[in-house]
Amino acid sequence: MATAGKPLVSIITVNFNQLEVSCALLDSLRKVTYPETEIIVVDNASHKDPEKVIKRDYPEVIYLRSEQNLGFAGGNNIGIRKANGKYLMMLNNDTEVDPGFLEPLVEAMEENPAIGMVGSKLRFFDHPDTLQYAGATPMTRFTATSHFIGFNTKDKGQYDQARETPFAAGAAMMTSREVCRKVGLMAEFFFLYYEELDWQERIRKAGYKIYYIPESVVYHKESISVGKESALQAYWQNRNRLLLVRRNFGWFETTISFLYLTIISTPYRILKYALKGKWRSIKVYFIALGWHYYNLFNKKRIHQNNFL
Repeated sequence: MATAGKPLVSIITVNFNQLEVSCALLDSLRKVTYPETEIIVVDNASHKDPEKVIKRDYPEVIYLRSEQNLGFAGGNNIGIRKANGKYLMMLNNDTEVDPGFLEPLVEAMEENPAIGMVGSKLRFFDHPDTLQYAGATPMTRFTATSHFIGFNTKDKGQYDQARETPFAAGAAMMTSREVCRKVGLMAEFFFLYYEELDWQERIRKAGYKIYYIPESVVYHKESISVGKESALQAYWQNRNRLLLVRRNFGWFETTISFLYLTIISTPYRILKYALKGKWRSIKVYFIALGWHYYNLFNKKRIHQNNFL
């Protein structure tokens, strides 16, 4: 239970074959200054179950294991359903946090009930003076692209004003149990990539605002979990980008997206993969695009959701 007037925050992270990385996050969470937290680690069917190590070295942690890899969305949803907190903080396991990162997030949500989600400022772990995320640009509805403000620039305080933003970075985002009850959880069949953007689109459509909170700082070790430009990444990124459009925008945007991906994006992607010798990525790219043509009129398949 929360004490001293502070609401309980459930911190949720998902581990998949990255025990050492996850333990580094747990070490950083031990330094957090916010007094009311519970930490939940969801293991997503790692090849070697880390339960003994986590329970021995981090007895304060609530450990959950899925016997099936449910992806980013499914793993976090397991943690959300188990969580007791008023607020739910999703952290990538490949992050480490500033000790005071929670207070500004909680304060923002407590002071403004219209806020449905808040996101931390992200800096690159290996270059802690360099920004990864300081808010986001609006999404281009035809191509489902949005850009991180401040990406790869030195943090000189130029983005230190809290403000509304279209999206919070999935590596460090907080919402509330009440929002989850109203909107539902992340759609698990995204598995990896774009699931948080889909979720945030639904949160905004429900009438909530999303805010970037620069006083909350998190350091991100980007792309540790799937590897940069892997075939796994190629499939889920390309399938889910169009899926995001189909679920959240109208028939006109969807039609343009189909044409864009088929006529413009496909030749570019194939050439890019070929020049790098990534032949498996070419194969999975066509599988990703083919999934949409196979499910062209399957609205039930496209619009499935998960609930609390």
